[in-house]
Amino acid sequence: MQNLNLTRPLVFFDLETTGIDVEKDRIVQLAIIRVEPDGTRRTFESLVNPERPIPPEATRVHGIKDSDVASEPTFSQIKAEVEELLDGADLAGFN
Repeated sequence: MQNLNLTRPLVFFDLETTGIDVEKDRIVQLAIIRVEPDGTRRTFESLVNPERPIPPEATRVHGIKDSDVASEPTFSQIKAEVEELLDGADLAGFN
C-alpha cells in the first residue's frame, strides 16, 4: 500500500452471500478496509443475519450456517456504518 499515490480514499470489500442472484440473495458476511490518502486504515467485519435461510450450496462455499448468523445484526442494522466507510471512496472488490 505504501506505493499507492491516493488522492481519494480507497475501500476494499469482500462479501459472503446466500447465493449469486442480486435480486433475491443476501449478504451473510462483510469485510471492509478503508485506506485514506495519508495511509490511515479503518476496518470493519461482521457476520450478517440475512433474514432468510442460507442454502446448503452457499454454506458449502463459505461455511456459514444459519446458526452462525441467527443472533447477528441484519444489514439494515449495520447499513449506516457501511455507508460511512464507503462515502467518497473508490471501491476495490476482493474475489
